[in-house]
Order: sequence, then C-alpha cells, then structure tokens
Amino acid sequence: MILHIDCNSFYASCEVSLRPELKGRPVVVANYNEAGGGIILALSKEAKALGLKRGNPVFQVRQLLEQHQVVVFPANLQKYVDISRRVMKVVIESGLVMDFQRYSVDEFFATLPEMTKADTIDYVAQIKELIEHGTGIPVSCGISLTYTLAKVATWYAKRYEGYHGICVLQQSDIEKALRGLPINDVWGVGYRTAPKLQRMGIKTAWDYAQKPQAFIQHSFHLPGVRTWKELRGEPAVDISSPPKQQTIMHSRTFTYMTSDADTLSAYIANYAVAAARKLRDQHSVCRSVTAFINTNRHREDLRQYSNAATVRLQNPTADTSAIVKAAQQAFYAIYQEGYQYKRAGIVLAEITGDEAVEQDLFADAAAGMRQRKLMEATDKINMRYGMDKVKLAAQVYEKEKHTPANQVRFEPFRNQTTDIDDVIVVK
Repeated sequence: MILHIDCNSFYASCEVSLRPELKGRPVVVANYNEAGGGIILALSKEAKALGLKRGNPVFQVRQLLEQHQVVVFPANLQKYVDISRRVMKVVIESGLVMDFQRYSVDEFFATLPEMTKADTIDYVAQIKELIEHGTGIPVSCGISLTYTLAKVATWYAKRYEGYHGICVLQQSDIEKALRGLPINDVWGVGYRTAPKLQRMGIKTAWDYAQKPQAFIQHSFHLPGVRTWKELRGEPAVDISSPPKQQTIMHSRTFTYMTSDADTLSAYIANYAVAAARKLRDQHSVCRSVTAFINTNRHREDLRQYSNAATVRLQNPTADTSAIVKAAQQAFYAIYQEGYQYKRAGIVLAEITGDEAVEQDLFADAAAGMRQRKLMEATDKINMRYGMDKVKLAAQVYEKEKHTPANQVRFEPFRNQTTDIDDVIVVK
C-alpha cells in the first residue's frame, strides 16, 4: 500500500509550530510590498473560518485582518524547507515506513507493509503522532493502492473530520471515493485540462476512470493514461527518481528597498547557501554562479538599474563556501551606489551529477575531501537543530556582527524579505 502524507496549511503551520502561543489563533502567511500590499499564500483553519482565502489581496481584506486580530507573517520558503526536512527526519528515524520520499515541500510518499484496514489506520496513526509531536506540524494521511489513489484518500482525510486525518481506500472503496471527487481535484489534472474535461462531460474522477483507454490516449496522451491507470488501481507513476534540476535560482523581492552594499551582500550569501544546499540534496555540482540585482521598476520617481554577472568556477562544485564566494564576487562586479534596490538573487547553472567530477590536476585532494565532509556535517547539524544554526560569516549583516549578545539582532535574511519570488526554476 502507498502512504501519502500531506502537511496541513503548511506555511501557516510552520509559523505556529515556532510560536506555540499562537495555537488556536487565526494566522496567515503573505508576501508583502512597501505599500502594504501582497497576497495571502497560506492560512490556518481559524483564518479560513473567517472567510479568508488563499490568493486574497492583503489590501482588500485588511479590515477583516485587523478586526479579528489575525497574525500575518511574511513568507520565508527557506524556513519551510528546513521544517520539511525535520518532518522527513522524524519519519525516517522511526523506521516505520519503506521507500520514504519527499515529493514537495509539504508532501511525502512511502510504502507500507500489507495489513488489514484497521491495523493500517492504527499503524499510520503512530506515524502521524510522531510527526505532529516531533515537529508541531499537523498532517493528513491517505493510503491506497497507487500514488494517485493515495492522494485521493488524503483529499477525503483533509475534508471530513470523521476520518481523524487518516483515510484508507481499499479496492472496494474506490468507486464510491472517485464518484465524490471532482475531476479538477485529481492529481495530474491541470487547470487547463480541467475545463476541457468538463466540456467532454467528465465531471468526476469516476467519469474519467470509466472512459476507454484509447479515448484517454488520443485526448490526453501518456500522462493522461498514467492518471487513468492509477485511478483504476494500476500503478503507473514512478517518483523514485525525480529529474534533477538543470538550473537553480534563489531570489527574493525585499519588503523594503535598500541601497546598502553590506545588506545586499548578506542577502546574496544567504541565497547562495540555500541554492548550494539544494544542489547537494540532488547530488549535483555546478560550474557557474550568477548574481543579479534590480531596482523597483514600478517606482518611476526613482532611478532605475538592473544588472547581472556570472562567475565560472574552476571546477564543478557543490561547496557552499566556493559558491558564496563566487556569488559575492559577481555581486560586487555589478553593484552601483545611489540606487534603491528591490530584488536580488543568484542562479546556479551548468549543473551535472556529482558522480564523476573532473578535478584539477594540481588540486589538494585531501583538502577537497575535508571540505566535502564539512558540508555533510553542516547539513546534518542544520537539519537536526534548525535552519542556519551553522552558517558562514558572509551570511551575517555587518552591523549584526558587532551587536551585543543581549540585544535583539537584525536578521536581514529571515525578517526583511518576502518569499513569493523564492522559487527554484527548472529550464
């Protein structure tokens, strides 16, 4: 049986998990801009009960937010990725599942041993409790014969309290479940495909599963056939080897514009650290590092400037210090005083696998091995104890270095940027 674990209202749940006193209060996560605008990205169930929805422009619901004292957090994707890793760690260390994989920042799949429905519910309840107790993140779990059906089971687990967050779909349950599932909520049916299916009279997952395979093949090609097979209980999706990203970008649009080189340099260093960790996660190395900066093109009253520079590394690497050094070298090559910058980012390119990296004939092999072990140790510490517990000096804003330990420190990476543009771009 396939187990699907979905973190509930993940971004909002992450913020609440770090501040337990907010449990039970309405919480939303949004991206901000200087005018106080932006959109809501995630909501706790208490915020949803107020009528707030994902995608609401903040300025349109500001009165509602203030009236009900809704706590609003700026999005921070790197923080959420870090908590996602902790969820993985809890499950892996439990030893209760096989073939455990993270599918996205808030979704996971695993394989369960065969057992009765009642035993399966009890077994998954242990996993659910471990995650929620160990990380503070509430989760919903779906179990069925295929990946797609497991996601169908999770859809029901999230929406009906009677399941208590765990839904098992056996062969005998599939028809009833698919009849109640709208076609646009089926995993693999995109927002462009759903209207086409509706026009064909396919309104539910059951309608789709009952069409002849030849019809699905002709209309929706191989991806559509895979979804069709999965809904009928036939495994057809393989997520064991997700494709490696060929270009990795980390960027953010700042809450407040800045012209300070030290602040921007710290931002660039943090983005480079996050990108390097993503590179190591997929067992890859990169050959080039690009840094870019932009002013606010919407502020026509200000001088405009945008530029980018690329540094090509001598050898392909996933070493954080080497990537940060290259990113900052590129940044200082394009930085100009007198401009108010609104956005910055880095791009890692020329990515290849780390299995066979061409080394410099004159390079210190022992030093390279020590650096790799250092990166492994750093990643393990940060995964165990939290984001950026171990970090480079370059990640720290200059003024923070001289702040007394008993004073509140300025944290440009965590608190002064929004994450709506923090994306990983695949080209």
